[in-house]
Amino acid sequence: MEKTSVFTFFKKYKIGFLLLLIVFLAGCQGAVNEPIDANTTGWFDHYFVYTFSRLIKGIAGVFNDNYGLSIIIITLIIRLALMPFLLKQTKSSMQMREKMSVIKPEMDALKQKYENKKDTASQTKMQQEMMQIYQKHNMNLLASLTGCLPMLIQFPILIAFYYAIRRTPEIATHSFLWFDLGQTDIMMTIIAVVVYYLQFKVSQKSMEPQMRKQMAFMGLLSPIMIGFISLNAPAALPLYWAVGGIFMIIQTLIAQKMYAPGREG
Repeated sequence: MEKTSVFTFFKKYKIGFLLLLIVFLAGCQGAVNEPIDANTTGWFDHYFVYTFSRLIKGIAGVFNDNYGLSIIIITLIIRLALMPFLLKQTKSSMQMREKMSVIKPEMDALKQKYENKKDTASQTKMQQEMMQIYQKHNMNLLASLTGCLPMLIQFPILIAFYYAIRRTPEIATHSFLWFDLGQTDIMMTIIAVVVYYLQFKVSQKSMEPQMRKQMAFMGLLSPIMIGFISLNAPAALPLYWAVGGIFMIIQTLIAQKMYAPGREG
């Protein structure tokens, strides 16, 4: 029985979900391109976005106003800080997947047993027997929900950093490597798109074949959204996404090696 819960979808495709959320918030927040400062109103802007903006400027100042390097450093710090939570989430997800593969024959038999019984009493009985199977194998149905908590923790952090990059005007006045941070750069956009596509392909290694087919669209959605947004945004943003994506590739490879089936995590 191949079923994908909303939590499984959420955990596997956190990047696509995050991008969708960013676009939604960008559309709802009219001040997305207005400079951020100490007088900006709104608790999220003041305590999250403005804090990151000050951090960007502070680290850039240490490195002779190198705002590109500042964005890279902060991105890595954020990812490193979140890494233990996300590794724990990956471990929980893989353990849940292993348990589901063990109980799959029993669940398939249960589904077949009630295949032609659609009345309320039969459906209630099926749910009861399903819960008995879960209890028999010590499966905690809340694990899927709690496993999403690391995602909820990182959302405000990553989104605030995203807005801080867009709303710190000093960034736009500097260049990094071959491009101006405040101008759109095609090459940086291509790099970010490729990185996010590779990140999806790496994450596929731990998926079952049917799951890969079901989620193939999401593997294309994230890079497409990255490209679309980057072509209408300063190059500082694809720089941020490219660095974060490379880190996620490395993190995914580490998690897959640590928590591969048959290994103790």
